[in-house]
Amino acid sequence: MKLSDLHTPCLVLDQLKLKHNIDVMNARIQAHGVMFRPHVKTAKCLEIARLVSAGNTGPITVSTLREAEYFFAGGFEDILYAVSIVPARLRRVQALMDRGCDLKLILDNIDVARRLAAAGMEMQMTFKTLIEVDCDGHRAGLAPNDPAVVELAKILNDLSGVEFLGFMTHAGESYTCSSIGELKRHAVQEAKAIIDCTQAVGKAGLSARIRSVGSTPTATFVDDLSGISEVRAGVYVFQDLFQVGLGVCGLQDIAMAVLTTVVSHKQSQNRLIVDAGGLALSKDHSTATQKMDCRYGLVCHAESGELIDGLYVEAANQEHGMITAVAGQIDYSLFPIGTQLRILPNHACMTAAAHDKYHVLDVDANVCATWSRCNGW
Repeated sequence: MKLSDLHTPCLVLDQLKLKHNIDVMNARIQAHGVMFRPHVKTAKCLEIARLVSAGNTGPITVSTLREAEYFFAGGFEDILYAVSIVPARLRRVQALMDRGCDLKLILDNIDVARRLAAAGMEMQMTFKTLIEVDCDGHRAGLAPNDPAVVELAKILNDLSGVEFLGFMTHAGESYTCSSIGELKRHAVQEAKAIIDCTQAVGKAGLSARIRSVGSTPTATFVDDLSGISEVRAGVYVFQDLFQVGLGVCGLQDIAMAVLTTVVSHKQSQNRLIVDAGGLALSKDHSTATQKMDCRYGLVCHAESGELIDGLYVEAANQEHGMITAVAGQIDYSLFPIGTQLRILPNHACMTAAAHDKYHVLDVDANVCATWSRCNGW
């Protein structure tokens, strides 16, 4: 199948770039001598998860129970569900565990821990738990120096129906960094938060078997993982324009793009109108905070994937994207109506979420496979 056979808008995935990104991160984590627990929320795809684990079904991280169900059905058993558990979701958790899934849960609340223990007793099972640590004020979790860390660990250790495994954190504020030095400091801060908690519960006679850190930026630039047992990262498989702006990768490393078609010329506004709008691209404008603002995506030739210098997606309505020139006038003779283009995403996770499959491209930009995605919650 050729690109011209595809109905646009749709996702295209450069197989060589994907494998390169996977190999680079796998080698980096392996060099540190810790376990890698890739976050599959970005890809949501069995074929990609298997590539990450070299054809095996190793440990993974998910963000939804739908992902946990999908990947477990595909052979992945060791799964960390990395969103705070609430009691209403325990029946689905129980169903997975009853079928043999080694599902691990996270929480940061003492009341939830007690309710989890009570539910475990009632269901005659033991929920494996990690305490979420807030290493940088970005999201959920307990601060490393919060006395509740030790109190919560004791409750999870002492009560029936639950088991205390350790700690996890995510350096989400690394996404605000503007230099490699800052990213390295965030990696240190991320690891230190987990080590501090481990030492605190150690003084109380408890051990943290799992000490989990991770984000694509910190996993890329961390120098020392002493005291850490595993690393998580997800968007690295595709990379995106935001990661380019952070210095994590180059434009040439972005493996995923949205294939789109020019449907109209708006010469009075110096615009090309394409059929990929906000629903196909997402309206994530995260690069607005960086030196290079890419608006809603940069534009590439469809066949070669090479960047078309000076064009970007200026605006996005529901089903229409507006491409304009950074400077000067668009040469419309180069882009007749019906021309296909590729749009590089600001945030690969958000862009991919609108689609149900990847069209995988070989070295000649032919479609060599179609891989399904798991969407929903």
